[in-house]
Amino acid sequence: MYDYDLLVVGSANADLVIGVERRPGAGETVLGSDLAVHPGGKGANQAVAAARLGARTALLARVGDDEHGRLLLDSLREAGADTVGVLVGGAPTGVALITVDPSGDNSIVVSPGANGRLTPSDVRAAASLFHASRVVSTQLEVPLETVQEVVRSLAPGSRFVLNPSPPRPLPSEVLAACDPLIVNEHEAKVILGDSAGVSDEPEDWARLLLAKGPRSVVVTLGGEGALVASSAGVTRVPSVKVEAVDTTGAGDAFTAALAWRLGTGEPLAEAAAYAARAGAAAVTKEGAQVSFPTAAEVAEL
Repeated sequence: MYDYDLLVVGSANADLVIGVERRPGAGETVLGSDLAVHPGGKGANQAVAAARLGARTALLARVGDDEHGRLLLDSLREAGADTVGVLVGGAPTGVALITVDPSGDNSIVVSPGANGRLTPSDVRAAASLFHASRVVSTQLEVPLETVQEVVRSLAPGSRFVLNPSPPRPLPSEVLAACDPLIVNEHEAKVILGDSAGVSDEPEDWARLLLAKGPRSVVVTLGGEGALVASSAGVTRVPSVKVEAVDTTGAGDAFTAALAWRLGTGEPLAEAAAYAARAGAAAVTKEGAQVSFPTAAEVAEL
C-alpha cells in the first residue's frame, strides 16, 4: 500500500563545523580547527538516518542551485533516500555554523536560505508523496505555515511525528496531530511556557505536554535516556552508555529511527528504545550524516 516507510519534510543545510577548545563568550574570539563542510539540516539528516537504517525514505525540501545543494543531493542519494521531492532554486542552500568543544557539545547558528522558501504550495504539490507514505516527520527549520500544511495534507491512516526544533509555541492543529511530539528539555520548556516551572521532573513535563493535545509525547534526556507518554501512562527508556565524540545530529538520528520503527507497528516504548541506540551510535563519530549508523551498527549496541 505504501511506497515509503517515511516521508521527511524539512530543512537541508550545509554544516560548516569548527572544533574549539571552548566556545567563545560575548565579544570574545577563539581559535579553532580547520573548517569542515558536511551535509546537514534536520530534514536531510532524518532522511539520511532513516535510509541508512533500511527505511524506504523520501525527502520534501528545498536547496539552492549551488555547491552546497549538490553536496546534499549526493549525500541523500548515497544513503538511498529518494530525492524526487527535493526542489532546487529560489535562494542559496541553508547553512549551519557549528562549533564543537572537546566534550562533544555543540553550538549552532542557522541561516535558513532556501529552507525558508519551502511553502505550503510546495506541500500541496507533493500530495502524491503524502499518500504514498506510512509516516510523515517534520521539524521547525522550515516555515510554521508549511508545517501546518503538512498536517492538513496527511493521508488517512498515516502517522505524524514532529520534533519542534528550533522550539516555538505551536498551534493546536499541529499539536493534535503529533503522534508523538518529540522534545528535549529545552524544547519542552519553550512549548510549555510558564507551566514548565511547576516541576523539575521530566515525567511532569511529559504529562503537561500531553495535556496540550498530542496523541503521544517523547522527552529525550541525553545521557539519561528518554521517556514516553501516552494515554497508557509514562514510561522511562534507559540510555545506552557510549563515549560521545560529537553530539551533532544525534537528535535527528533518534527521531528518524523512532518514526521508522513506529511505522513498522512497534509500540512507542520499544521504538524509543531502538531510537536511543541509534542516537547513541551517532554520537560516537564526528559530523552529522556521516555519523548515522546502519541497522547492523545499532544491533551491536
